[in-house]
Amino acid sequence: MTEGAGSNGAGSEGARLLDGDARMDDKEFDRALRPSRFDEFVGQRKMMDNLHIYVQAAKKRKEPLDHVLLCGPPGLGKTTVAHILGNELGTNVATAHGPAIEHKGQLAALLTRMEHGDVLFIDEIHRLSPVVEENLYTAVEDFRIDIVQGDGPYAATIQLPLTPFTLIGATTRTGLLTNPMLSRFGIVERLDYYPPEDLAEVVTRSARLLSIELASDAALELARRARGTPRIANRLLRRARDFATVLGDGGIDHAVATEALNRLDVDSAGLDAMDRRLLRTIMEHYKGGPVGIDTLAAALSEPRDTLEDVYEPFLLQQGLLARTARGRVVTDRAYEHLGVPVPVRKQESLF
Repeated sequence: MTEGAGSNGAGSEGARLLDGDARMDDKEFDRALRPSRFDEFVGQRKMMDNLHIYVQAAKKRKEPLDHVLLCGPPGLGKTTVAHILGNELGTNVATAHGPAIEHKGQLAALLTRMEHGDVLFIDEIHRLSPVVEENLYTAVEDFRIDIVQGDGPYAATIQLPLTPFTLIGATTRTGLLTNPMLSRFGIVERLDYYPPEDLAEVVTRSARLLSIELASDAALELARRARGTPRIANRLLRRARDFATVLGDGGIDHAVATEALNRLDVDSAGLDAMDRRLLRTIMEHYKGGPVGIDTLAAALSEPRDTLEDVYEPFLLQQGLLARTARGRVVTDRAYEHLGVPVPVRKQESLF
């Protein structure tokens, strides 16, 4: 496969086909394809089994579920799990976005609408402002919120009681959560990347819901290139459907899936043009590394944060790139994947 830059290569990370973050065109399909019960959810078996036990125990005791923190990369199903918990508990789910709760008045408005056992789901909870976070502490621990009325010597604090509820927080950056915030969660679960076999089940289920004829080997091919992420797998399914509609009879077999993925510039390891460009830049211009991240960012004309947060995590997870004290280094596996001879390295530690 050529490395030519296409619409999925360099450029705006928001338009990247293999980005796990939700895009505008994902939202409608995410809602339509989202499982609503434990038995509909594919993958993350140990975590889901544990959550099932916690929900059953809370229902038997007729108590709210302990507060839950869901961690993991974007696109793995944290929002879906939150809604499944609400459905299984038989309660309402109020959803909020961390940065959108700008002051404690907005938080109070959300909390005072909670009924017994309801779920408040806060996505990107690590992005709450410090003031809102501090007010959330007493809400989740003591089920009350303090409201200050008046100014100066005439100020008075009113303690407003809240109905016991369950907070579910989702974060892609656990390290950015404060220790006081982390300590408020009785249940902490992490979602991991999915193996291809589980993703094949995900796209097969999605194809059935979208009335797409999908062969089993085509489902596995889409799954192998989806970077372990259900949202990306479903996105590739929709794009493959487009190619099948125009180039075939509407059904997706292995040949159509492979043709679509090749045209989308997604290779057999789930790398796109920008991933390969990053690796080749280190190989060809810096002899495989090490190279500093700022130097690499300048060479690729991409912000440093974009390289660290968007492109590097998957390459690191797949063992194609390594971070060392002296900079980034491509591994022998990256050379082999790109069909480039592995250079003879000096016998010295890069780490």
